[in-house]
Amino acid sequence: MSRKDTIAKMKDKAYESRPDQKKRRAARNRARRAAVKKYGAAALKGKDIDHRNGNPLDNSPSNLRIMSRKVNRGRNNGPNGKPGKSGHKKK
Repeated sequence: MSRKDTIAKMKDKAYESRPDQKKRRAARNRARRAAVKKYGAAALKGKDIDHRNGNPLDNSPSNLRIMSRKVNRGRNNGPNGKPGKSGHKKK
C-alpha cells in the first residue's frame, strides 16, 4: 500500500469515527432492522431503505419503504450534491 493510500485510509477512518457519523450509521442500522421486521430480509437484498418524509431519524414502519439503491441514492441529492427535491410524488 502506498503512502498516499495509507493517508487516505486514515482520513476515512477519522471521518467514520466522528460522533455525528456514528449517530447516522446507528440510525441507518435501526431503519434497516425495522424494515427487516416489516418486509423480511429476502426483500431487502441489494436494496436501500427509503424514509418517505426524508427524515433519516424517523424509523417508524409507516415511514420506511424499499427502494433500489440507484433510485434512492440519486433522489436524495439535489444540485451540487446537497439535499433537495426528491422528484417523487407523494401518494
